[in-house]
Amino acid sequence: MLLGLLLKKLMQFGTLRVIDHSGKSHEYKGEDGPLVTIRLHNHSLNRKIFFNPRLAVGEAYMEGSLTIEDGANIHDLLDLVGANLHKLDDLKIMRVRNRIARILRPIQQHNPLGIARKNVAHHYDLSDELFDLFLDPDRQYSCAYFDSPNSSLEQAQQAKKRHLASKLVLNEPGLKTLDIGSGWGGLGIYLHQETGANVTGLTLSVEQQKYAQNRAKQLGIDKNVQFFLRDYREDKGPYDRIVSVGMFEHVGVKHYGEFFDKLKSLLKDDGIAVIHTIARWDGPSVTNPWLRKYIFPGGYCPSMSEVFAALEQTGLKVLDVEMLRLHYAETLRHWARNFSANREKIKEIYDERFCRMWEFYLAGSEMAFRRQDHMVAQLQISRNQEAAPLTREYMVDWERKHQIN
Repeated sequence: MLLGLLLKKLMQFGTLRVIDHSGKSHEYKGEDGPLVTIRLHNHSLNRKIFFNPRLAVGEAYMEGSLTIEDGANIHDLLDLVGANLHKLDDLKIMRVRNRIARILRPIQQHNPLGIARKNVAHHYDLSDELFDLFLDPDRQYSCAYFDSPNSSLEQAQQAKKRHLASKLVLNEPGLKTLDIGSGWGGLGIYLHQETGANVTGLTLSVEQQKYAQNRAKQLGIDKNVQFFLRDYREDKGPYDRIVSVGMFEHVGVKHYGEFFDKLKSLLKDDGIAVIHTIARWDGPSVTNPWLRKYIFPGGYCPSMSEVFAALEQTGLKVLDVEMLRLHYAETLRHWARNFSANREKIKEIYDERFCRMWEFYLAGSEMAFRRQDHMVAQLQISRNQEAAPLTREYMVDWERKHQIN
């Protein structure tokens, strides 16, 4: 098989058995590890996967032309591949493809207002019921914070909100707080209920804005917590505090300067902003082509060098940085389990292809954090280096004070 040339180089750990379209079995073995068997039902996959594995494997799984045999599942396959994937970019064909992808990156991440709204709608304006079937009750759709190995998903998402709030230094009620990318409103509502902050939430998702505003109204806090269908570039400010969770991945590298310039203009002189974003340890790169095509068009997880290069041009000060390493891997593991438990209900809303697409998305994303070079970064930013206390004990004290027993 042409594909065999790639797999011989790739498989350094475990064994991948491939049954081709004619029923012939091929085995690619590295050091001792798990065995996973896949079947290719279409002869063309031999060529497609060889030339573009990061796109073709996901597409084949979605369409059912690649199946996983002998009781294994997509998580088992991607875990095995993820353990070997560092070898993929050593191949000449992959180096050439990566160079081409770098050249095309500015086009792929072009993110003016109209395209930004379209990209958000592609993913976040899906069925409300879908998100209820795999997220926690507060619909937190970002990395949770597992402050205990025994934490449930709901407890870890509550801890995430508490952890973020501790970094915002919300030390008096009534602070004007902006939530950029406010989702279904859970964080903004939490900040108001715990601290008395006056929260303005911004989202580009029609469905999220409706849901969040209705939540605030039902709780009787809609005078102090409001959610708008608005791009951050259209907001005026100023604000005492700004928080943004899981939105920076949608900004696009060439827009980072624009983002931080706007952040600075929205922030009061003694204000504090906290940015929570997926990031990467391995330097500037490109978005996985399958993920960009089917899940997050226009999305990109930055390297820290790209973030700081843009920040340094603004005069803003980074007061604190924290890397959350395996927290997102654990979050995605919980989401995948919930999705699997409710698969038949989700299939009734959409179809089998959609279920396979999301199974691949959740398992592949977990492997990005567990096996590859992704993590989550939280940056505390201000115009003034004296805006936050000198040592980090204030964060710990705040979290302990607001701990739910």
